[in-house]
Amino acid sequence: MTRSRARDVNVCGVTAAIAVIDGKWKTSLLWLLESGPHRPGELRRLLPGLSEKVLTQALREMEEDGLVHREVHDTLPLKTVYSLTGFGRDLSEALGPLSDWGHRRLERLTESLPAS
Repeated sequence: MTRSRARDVNVCGVTAAIAVIDGKWKTSLLWLLESGPHRPGELRRLLPGLSEKVLTQALREMEEDGLVHREVHDTLPLKTVYSLTGFGRDLSEALGPLSDWGHRRLERLTESLPAS
């Protein structure tokens, strides 16, 4: 799905929601930010394999979509902290049932695997 779909008003609600969490890392970032504000370095340590470039891009898109708030503290060195907005918390709560469904699906897949 392309970024332009995130701003397309002529799509169904599910497509509109998926457009803002599309990508490998955004749902993980939402999940981590549910626990409270984090600095970018903390987020990278908690998500091995996430590059600084991709983290920055994802956080910028999430900020643009109103999901996260970026706060820069005027200290040396600069300290940047990201947190969920109310809108981001709403999305995170809405994803809860979808996450539950996904876990049930994974359990079904595990049960259908042949015994070794």
